[in-house]
Amino acid sequence: MPEWLVLVLAMLAACAVVVLITLVRHRTASEDEDPSETPDVIEYMTMWIGVVYAIVLGLAIAGVWEARVAAQDHVQAEAQALHEISERVRVYPPEVRDRIRSDVNAYVGHVVTAEWKTMVDKGHVTAQGDRLLQRIRADVTDYQPKSDFEAQAYQPLVDQVTAADQARAARADSTGSTMPGVVWFGLITGALVTIGMVFALQIRRTTRELVLAGLFSALIAFLLFLIWDFDVPYSRGLSASTGPFLDLFPHLRS
Repeated sequence: MPEWLVLVLAMLAACAVVVLITLVRHRTASEDEDPSETPDVIEYMTMWIGVVYAIVLGLAIAGVWEARVAAQDHVQAEAQALHEISERVRVYPPEVRDRIRSDVNAYVGHVVTAEWKTMVDKGHVTAQGDRLLQRIRADVTDYQPKSDFEAQAYQPLVDQVTAADQARAARADSTGSTMPGVVWFGLITGALVTIGMVFALQIRRTTRELVLAGLFSALIAFLLFLIWDFDVPYSRGLSASTGPFLDLFPHLRS
């Protein structure tokens, strides 16, 4: 099911539940009930519950957004380091240069095809990717420079291999969910309590109040969906992409 459809259904369901419960409660209410008689303490509690929950929602959105940005930064750093390796080996002999570039292309090709799909489906990187990166490391570190010019390029190449390895490790650590289960429990429970306080204020069945109640519940559903969508940086709709790899290695697009 498309994620936009999940969002639409969740928001419509939230609106429908609120409206349905309000209508049922209105039909079952006693004849002498006066909806205008709402204790001041309930209005005070409702206000603070809404404020606290808004803060929690804001922190959750900021947290998952920051994790998504960091995940994309890891991809960018890894792609940039591999691109630097591919460019800096131009000072090496043709056979060494071509071998290193071929291994870099093989690694990047594996990442943007097989490994990325594994990250999305299973939440981890592949052993084959580890082996391909290790081959690049061996290509770079095992070569003995034969001139001062090559020797000057050797250490920066080793540093770029280390940077790529670190970025790969960070990418692997970012494949899982950002929000712990207990936080999701708090977010969902808080949503139920916040929306439930609407009924504590004895909402009436006027068109204006029903529309406001529906929009309020739909907004909370949308914000929860936004957190869920950002929660796994590499797997859902607004996820980190392989764009940095393909931008720096455009020949792999075909």
